[in-house]
Amino acid sequence: MARTKEFDPDAALQSAVELFWRRGYEATSMADLVGHLGIARASLYATFGSKRELYLKALQRYSEQHSPRIAEELSRPGPALPAVRRLVTRFADEAADDELRRGCFVTNTAVELAPHDPAAARGVEESWLALEAALTAALTRAQEQGELPAGRDPVALARMLLVLMQGMRVVGKAVPGRARLRDAAAQALALLE
Repeated sequence: MARTKEFDPDAALQSAVELFWRRGYEATSMADLVGHLGIARASLYATFGSKRELYLKALQRYSEQHSPRIAEELSRPGPALPAVRRLVTRFADEAADDELRRGCFVTNTAVELAPHDPAAARGVEESWLALEAALTAALTRAQEQGELPAGRDPVALARMLLVLMQGMRVVGKAVPGRARLRDAAAQALALLE
């Protein structure tokens, strides 16, 4: 007779997201995961596979929780450019106010794992493509509504904002400073006028 799981895999995955987000991949041991998730090592392996497999599932979960929210914010009816401005400003503020200096799970993965882990790089790229698509759609809508000059390229602007926003996450994690981040956001947003 098969044993039933004595833990909630969904809650355990969410706990893994929090731990990996705070500590990163390399700094998180299997013993850390066992202790933080409160499940036996054998159960962890049986449910999630290796530490790397669990990390990739945690990255996917994080992306699933954050990407749709951003797309929804940028696709609301009405003027589109104010939504883009709010998003970029929020990224700057969140980076400056990140007392735990966690940064962004996706950006952290890009820095720590993507250069040598193709699966992690794919997860990062998928998340960034979703953000780029949401920004492109909002900027295209802004252009169609007369908020953005006709000569501007919404795709190129979306890519510039994506790179800026990810860079703000790195700067905020390394050396948080509201002035530096807000100035960078303001200069980038000035390009949308």
